[in-house]
Amino acid sequence: MKRNMGKIDKIVRFSIAVIIALLVYYNVVEGALSYILLTVAAVFVLTSLTGFCPLYGIFGWNTCKVRKAHNK
Repeated sequence: MKRNMGKIDKIVRFSIAVIIALLVYYNVVEGALSYILLTVAAVFVLTSLTGFCPLYGIFGWNTCKVRKAHNK
């Protein structure tokens, strides 16, 4: 898998996942919506840890900075 997520993107996704988990933990969100949000949070954590988002690949987006090799 080629990385397509930048550092800020990964931090934002992980932060959103933590907020969702806290909302469910403290019963702010309940019922079926809590399961849906926990699934979204799990996907956010997984994509932020791997640095790859399948939807970015489909749409051709890339927020990852590419390092350029210096040829000397």
